[in-house]
Formats: sequence, structure tokens, C-alpha cells
Amino acid sequence: MATYVTLYNFTEKGVREIKETLKRVEANKNVAKQFGATIKEVLWLQGQYDVLVITEGADEIAMNALGLNVLKAGNVHGQTMRAFTAGEMAKILEKVA
Repeated sequence: MATYVTLYNFTEKGVREIKETLKRVEANKNVAKQFGATIKEVLWLQGQYDVLVITEGADEIAMNALGLNVLKAGNVHGQTMRAFTAGEMAKILEKVA
């Protein structure tokens, strides 16, 4: 499974409906399962970003579909990055000349 880290900011709608944030996360965990993904961790932040989500998914298509479904609700906008474990990084470094 590939790991992804997403940094989200609440939209105006997301802030207006902030009391629903925990319910939205639980709903998104169920949606993630439908796409063959798992939301491993959700952290609410202080500073430049409002939320950090760590997700594992089987493939890029599933992860992009999940991300689009989250964005479609209009509560957040975000930036997703592929993250690598130490084991994955070791395999990458084997290919570095």
C-alpha cells in the first residue's frame, strides 16, 4: 500500500460547519474503504494548515478518486503528497548512482 499525506485548509463552508468535522472524518473513512484505502490518522493543526491526513491506498486511481470525493463536498481544499517509508526509501536509494 502506498502512503499519502494531505494538508487541508477549511473553506468558508467548512468553517461555518466546523462542528461537523468529526462526523465528516468518520464518513470519509467509510468512503475510503469503498476505494480500497485506509485513513490511518487525522490531526487538526494550528498554523498554516487546518488538518493533516495520512492515508494508505492500493493505487493512484483509488487515491485520486477518494481525494476528489473529499474535495467535492466543498469543506476543504488541500495538497496531497506521496510519502515513503524507510523501507521504500531504501529501495529508492538502491537505484541512486
